[in-house]
Amino acid sequence: MKALIALLPLLLVFSCSKNRSEDKQASQTAVEPDNSGRNARDSNDQTKTAGDQSENEADRTISQNIRKAVTDDDSLSTNAKNVKIITNDGTVTLRGPVKSEKEKAAIEAKAKQVAGVKRVDNQLEVAS
Repeated sequence: MKALIALLPLLLVFSCSKNRSEDKQASQTAVEPDNSGRNARDSNDQTKTAGDQSENEADRTISQNIRKAVTDDDSLSTNAKNVKIITNDGTVTLRGPVKSEKEKAAIEAKAKQVAGVKRVDNQLEVAS
């Protein structure tokens, strides 16, 4: 009985280390997502990013009002509620993945309804 109790910690250590090596092996064989194409596309001056958001009060208010309209709509997916909304001189750029063409159109319509919006550049992508 004493021998069995003495071996118990060794069995636990061996069992845990085996699981860790299997987990490590599984994670090494998983394919990492390749965003190279998207990253190259987004690195040019034509693509708006969050850093392009204007700091003037009017543009910030436009972005805030669009965000509120989007997040208040319970019919939109979580992805749709997290799209990027970038406003600069009254021009709103929408970027990010959405679930459907219907969501893409709904977000654009909400953006166009906000006071002060001059133009909407809808770059939303329907996730496949």
